[in-house]
Amino acid sequence: MPSNDHTLSNAPILTGWFKSSHSGGGQGDCLEVASGHTTVPVRDSKNADGPALLFSPGGWASFVGAVKGGRLA
Repeated sequence: MPSNDHTLSNAPILTGWFKSSHSGGGQGDCLEVASGHTTVPVRDSKNADGPALLFSPGGWASFVGAVKGGRLA
């Protein structure tokens, strides 16, 4: 399972993966998030069989807030 506290080497073992409804345009630069877990798993949609990063719910909320607020360049 997890290779350390922040990654999961085999993301396909999780269920509930989805892309944002804002993902579009066909460029393939999308993240997928899996719902229903104690952490927030995030993976590259182009590598569904690869690893996932594991965020705490608070860490994920902070990241999303920073993106929405334009605080990441």
